[in-house]
Amino acid sequence: MKIAAFGVEEWMNEYEKGAKYNIAETCVESLTVEELLNLSDNPEKKLEEIKKIRLDYGDIKGSKAFKKGVCSLYKSLAPQNILPSHGASGANFLVMYSLVEADDRVVSVHPTYQQLYSIPESFGAEVKKLELKYEDNYAIDLAKLRQLVNQNTKLIAINNPNNPSGVVMGEETLKAIVEIAREVDAYVLADEVYRGLNKAKKIPAVADLYEKGISVGSMSKIFSLAGLRMGWLAAAEEIIDNCQLHRDYTTISNGKIDDFLSVIALENRDKIFKRNSNKLEDQLEILDQWVKSEALVEYVKPNGGTTAFLNYKIDLASEKFSKKLYDEKGVLTVPGSAFGREGFIRVGFAGNKKELLKGLQLLKEFIQENK
Repeated sequence: MKIAAFGVEEWMNEYEKGAKYNIAETCVESLTVEELLNLSDNPEKKLEEIKKIRLDYGDIKGSKAFKKGVCSLYKSLAPQNILPSHGASGANFLVMYSLVEADDRVVSVHPTYQQLYSIPESFGAEVKKLELKYEDNYAIDLAKLRQLVNQNTKLIAINNPNNPSGVVMGEETLKAIVEIAREVDAYVLADEVYRGLNKAKKIPAVADLYEKGISVGSMSKIFSLAGLRMGWLAAAEEIIDNCQLHRDYTTISNGKIDDFLSVIALENRDKIFKRNSNKLEDQLEILDQWVKSEALVEYVKPNGGTTAFLNYKIDLASEKFSKKLYDEKGVLTVPGSAFGREGFIRVGFAGNKKELLKGLQLLKEFIQENK
């Protein structure tokens, strides 16, 4: 089976560890194990409990405490509607693997996380991309979506808030997408890993809106715990059962310690979300002021998520731009070409604040030197 190279991940694999100033990171700055334990009422007790965990397979379908914590992030779901995965990437793959067959049609927004269109393409599906345009503020064109959907459409894939733009689809738009999907009996897969903070806190989950809606989330982005590699899909019970059937071939279980630490985070999510919401608000303002001060850069200001897609006005292809910036200044960004867009770079603004400030300063220098 052939599959396209994963542009963003290949780029990060190559350059992330060598960067002096990583402003490509998409997670809110990661917590340490100590910081996470200290959010609990009794850190010493939690540490002792970790020491006594027997490292067997554990709960194959996820612990009761984990699923209870996750379903509390939704309005209408119960633990039987939650299936843990190896990160959100594992959940996205599992959904496609379970539902999409050769000759099905899949409609995916674009730009977005590449899994949502490259995986179904690799299965032989007919993939139609619904372009989100900069000049339209990345708003979804519902009339165009309706044109792309037909009776052979198995699934519509969206990403909300969007990566790379950080733009949110509101409730009215989501309900309209659901109605279009319902007309042809299609699933809606929503990668919602950035949902839950600030303005994105108010948007509904697709799994709460539609009987064939599938919401994907993770502990990585808004919980600041990417190293746990814990994700999940949330959906109707028959979808969960189908995905579990296929999950048996890819994942026996998640790690017991990962599950345990995730439960601590879920139980203390208000503390984490307060920390991360304040950080997002503060650092988005830093980025916004930087963009306003830079005549050769513009963007659609993010209203959700942790990423922004900067449109630069100098004559360099995006991969050359990002590689030259990395080589000369030690600053890591992601070229727009990884998302099928030239003249853009993706930055993440929710990581380490000092690194963001220095990275933006050096990015300004680089633009001035190359204009």
